[in-house]
Amino acid sequence: MIPPRVLAQAQDLAARLPPLLVAAERVAASLAGGTHGRRRAGPGETFWQYRRAQPGDSAAAIDWRRSARGNGLYLRETEWSATQGFWLWCDASASMDWRSTPDLPEKRNRALLLNLALAALLLRLGERVAVLGPGDAPSSGPGSLPRLAEQMASPWGDGVPHPLRPPRQGEVVLVSDFLMPPERIAQDVATLAAQGNGGHLIQVLDPAEETLPYSGRVRFVDTEDETELLARRAEDWRADYARRLAEHRDALTAIATAHGWSFATHRTDHPPQLALLALQARLAMPRSRRPT
Repeated sequence: MIPPRVLAQAQDLAARLPPLLVAAERVAASLAGGTHGRRRAGPGETFWQYRRAQPGDSAAAIDWRRSARGNGLYLRETEWSATQGFWLWCDASASMDWRSTPDLPEKRNRALLLNLALAALLLRLGERVAVLGPGDAPSSGPGSLPRLAEQMASPWGDGVPHPLRPPRQGEVVLVSDFLMPPERIAQDVATLAAQGNGGHLIQVLDPAEETLPYSGRVRFVDTEDETELLARRAEDWRADYARRLAEHRDALTAIATAHGWSFATHRTDHPPQLALLALQARLAMPRSRRPT
């Protein structure tokens, strides 16, 4: 039986999904005008471009007819046409249902918006997208977005899900506040990376979680287990808090880098387009050329 509190939260989120879908389409449309897809060299039959030969290139790959028309040697590259899927995940833990002021979005709503906007953009480019979990296989086409939204609004399990059939050779995008222990995140990332997946971690935080702007006597309540912590002078905690947050982010960066993944941060008081532009640029790069 579903607890009444969980059911109420699910119903409230479902009521907000249509506006979130509209906002996601708008964000995707604002980015799609300047995108040229994810074209790259690789296995395929369609000609893409010529490029100059580099040390290490095979002599059999040289296009001698093109090379004869100019100075230097050139290779004929075809466009990468391998089928690839994208698996998206949005954290639904209690810590995501929080905002410091009424004029800011809850972290979960912003995470949903980022994932849905990314899904809308990828679907416009003809990519196949799925929700990481027990749902359907990746699909394409504009009709996929509402189904993806419903799946994202129906969280299951605790933490990053481990599907019965993990994705392989695809791209995984995990959006969370990632305030759980780094060891747990490292295990989840290692499991997904072992299947040959590229991946991206996007940490979504409220600005108050970054700066701890409180002063005086403040009572902090853990949204996960409702334990309380009293600060008599909250401002005295600010420097130590900033140090610990920086250390936690360094650990997340190291986890991502160890598997060739990326790690980025996003604040809920910043436009969602900024996070998606950075992620889009990362996705457009061949994995072998991505910075680590």
